[in-house]
Amino acid sequence: MPADESVIAPLNPAPELEENSICAVNALINGEDVPIILHRRNGKTVAWVNVCPHQGRRLDYDPGRFLREGDHLICAAHGATFSLESGECVSGPCRGESLQTVPTDALKLETTG
Repeated sequence: MPADESVIAPLNPAPELEENSICAVNALINGEDVPIILHRRNGKTVAWVNVCPHQGRRLDYDPGRFLREGDHLICAAHGATFSLESGECVSGPCRGESLQTVPTDALKLETTG
């Protein structure tokens, strides 16, 4: 994602992430509602757009529910497997491509309630 894109805030509450957990939120990016994956690892949160580079489908099989095997996230549609460390596809139809990174410092994670 180019640095000049504006990431405002999730459209739904982001829970406090436990170590090694994954959650899905929606964020406003340049005025567009975009599904985002948040993953907490080694005390840091990383974020990717929740879209598989293979065919542009969401990775979760049900909103916020992901297939996971160890340190890998698996696309529910066609089995592409992504490293949770780097977001790179390590197996499947889009091997060598990566999930689109969202800079977490630009995310203003707000909770409601």
